[in-house]
Amino acid sequence: MPAAFEKHPLAKAQAQHKLDSGTASAQAQRNVQESLFDAPAPASPAGDSEADAKYAAAQVRAADLRRQLDYHAYRYYALDAPEITDAAFDALLAELLNLEVTYPDLVVPESYTQRVGGYVAAQFSPVTHMARMYSMDDAMDLAELDAWLARTEEALGAGAVTYTCELKIDGLGVALTYQNGSFVRAATRGDGTTGEDVSLNVRTITDVPGLLHEPALAQMGEDRAGTIEVRGEIYMPKASFLRLNEMADAEGAPPFANPRNAAAGSLRQKDPAITAQRDLASFIYAAADTAPVHVRSQHAFLAWLKDAGFSVNPQVATCSSPAEVHEFCAHAQEHRADLPYDIDGVVVKVDSFEQQERLGFTARAPRWAIAFKFPPEQKKTILRQIRIQVGRTGVLTPVAEFDPVTVAGSTIARATLHNEDEVHRKDVRVGDTIVVHKAGDVIPEVVEVLRDLRPQDALPWKMPETCPACNNPVVREDDEVAYRCIALDCPAQLKERLIHWASRGCMDIDGLGVELVDRLIGADLVHDVADFYRLSVQDIAELDTGRVYQKDDKRRGVLAGDPIPVGTTIAEKIVSELEKSKAQPLSRVLFALGIRHVGKRVGELIAARFLHMEALAAASEDEIAQIDGIGPKIAQSVRMFFSVPENLKVLERLKLAGFALAEDIRASKTAAMAGVDADLIEAQPLAGLTFVLTGSLERRTRDEAGDALRALGAKVTGSVSKKTSYVVAGPGAGSKLAKAESLGIPVLDEDALEAVLARGTLPAEGE
Repeated sequence: MPAAFEKHPLAKAQAQHKLDSGTASAQAQRNVQESLFDAPAPASPAGDSEADAKYAAAQVRAADLRRQLDYHAYRYYALDAPEITDAAFDALLAELLNLEVTYPDLVVPESYTQRVGGYVAAQFSPVTHMARMYSMDDAMDLAELDAWLARTEEALGAGAVTYTCELKIDGLGVALTYQNGSFVRAATRGDGTTGEDVSLNVRTITDVPGLLHEPALAQMGEDRAGTIEVRGEIYMPKASFLRLNEMADAEGAPPFANPRNAAAGSLRQKDPAITAQRDLASFIYAAADTAPVHVRSQHAFLAWLKDAGFSVNPQVATCSSPAEVHEFCAHAQEHRADLPYDIDGVVVKVDSFEQQERLGFTARAPRWAIAFKFPPEQKKTILRQIRIQVGRTGVLTPVAEFDPVTVAGSTIARATLHNEDEVHRKDVRVGDTIVVHKAGDVIPEVVEVLRDLRPQDALPWKMPETCPACNNPVVREDDEVAYRCIALDCPAQLKERLIHWASRGCMDIDGLGVELVDRLIGADLVHDVADFYRLSVQDIAELDTGRVYQKDDKRRGVLAGDPIPVGTTIAEKIVSELEKSKAQPLSRVLFALGIRHVGKRVGELIAARFLHMEALAAASEDEIAQIDGIGPKIAQSVRMFFSVPENLKVLERLKLAGFALAEDIRASKTAAMAGVDADLIEAQPLAGLTFVLTGSLERRTRDEAGDALRALGAKVTGSVSKKTSYVVAGPGAGSKLAKAESLGIPVLDEDALEAVLARGTLPAEGE
């Protein structure tokens, strides 16, 4: 590394982000940086109007670049989900470097150029808040609200009080700490004094700023370099809550009761990538200390928060009398169902900070604020039927059907009961009088049964023994709450099974996508995966694409508005792809069949042990469970699959279609592993060793490198521990590399990995 480059604090960070990768783009990047370091520092722009303008523009651009780099570095290191290429990242980095070299006083501690490494997770460590996060007194009805308003007016003088009314977001309270305008930490409310550090997860929430905006910082004056802790709510939008529970139902997992529980569970995920998928959002409305902001009222502070880049709820009103407070609360309650997020009331605050200080606090809550809570809207109705809904993954879900009632602005007549355990817990029976509401104002839910009104002939409900969609037996795995239909010919699961079978990781049938699968099902041509291999070119060619010929189409015998068929060319290609898929090995077939818990890697482990579908079908649960890396839960699922007669019939038809349903270990491994001697596979020279792969590799993907190591006998895992033998680290390696170094575990680069794969021997000490 050139001496000029080493002088800059960016050196180590760049080495971790592929600037040392040896690629042409990286070399060009280094050349740019070295020339920048060697260049003399420019004269100060002070006193020169043109230079002043350039300096101001550089300030704005540098702040924007820091924000972009911070975001993309987090996506890269913490989530392993980059949104831009390394070259694009490096270009942003070079531009910031150029600005900082040209204007040295633009270098700030939070700049990515000052960062030494990536992101290291330190989940849920305790955080002490800058000031106590108080609870809030509740007004459960208008009488209690009026009593508080009267006490406030008496203390401060009737007519002398202005109130700020804000919607009470039903989310999870958080405190966000910023230093010198840069995000430092996020913590849950906890016990009010100490919360949980959820910084990594909060950073995935797109409306939480990493850097505060300049207009707001300018307003802080000399206090801008200090620390400020703002507070608010993390919440889950209603639409996201619906999607999350639909996914849970499809997987047979317990649903979240309401958006607040969903937000809390999402924010406490140990893997930030999961939090990032949950679509959380925030509203900020308070601070531990508003003095650095130099405002004297709540409405002015909300304006500052908005200027700073925070998400501030727009449904806010400044009210000059108790009557206006009443009007705001009534309007919010009437329109709560129209909002895209859940609220459970209105927070009424004395607007003036001087008046807030005069009122002070009780032992648990401020005297200058109160939460007016909306009563939950519930209705009584009669349960008429409990029907079974079969999901796309085969999960059987009981659904209550009742006399229609209007709740939270819409009419409902059905509510999921989730699973058999939930039905028995609530003791729900057909004919019962039930109380229903909308969980989070979104999802219809049976709250309780009024047993005093139960008919004498109402019987306990039982889950059916067969699937209502295909009449095959249903199964319930150990430790599972859900019953499932695992038949390959179940029409309720047909589309998902067909799409999965044709996907790239399974049979890899190019051209057989979602739209064509829909057409095949609609034409009654396929009822299970084996039917794919009975299709002729004509069957596919004549399918309607759903589009029509336009007026400018010049084709003999074709009129505008006629349906456009798939056509012979595409049909021939798909039939050819289907024929080619018959050569896929047993491991791919096992994955493609959609057996629960059997993914790509598990399919490989099972195929390597039994080698042929017939041997696997005859194997006991214990024999399957003895495979290293399988275990009893997967073994039970596989055994259940082969116990369904219809599944065996489909496998027999696949065999008749030309599938070998066998695994050629040597051929399948060597075909995927360039540079690995096939004879080494038999010798298994890496048996007993455990490898972890991190960062990005250039000659192979991480999956390919893992397959190669496994073929030579090694075990490949996803986390570093004391049992790890070696860590293979490519450019961009982050926390796993840091942990390996702290534990003293040997680290191999890509060259060393290729040498191991080529020779089957580990590098000698010092190599």
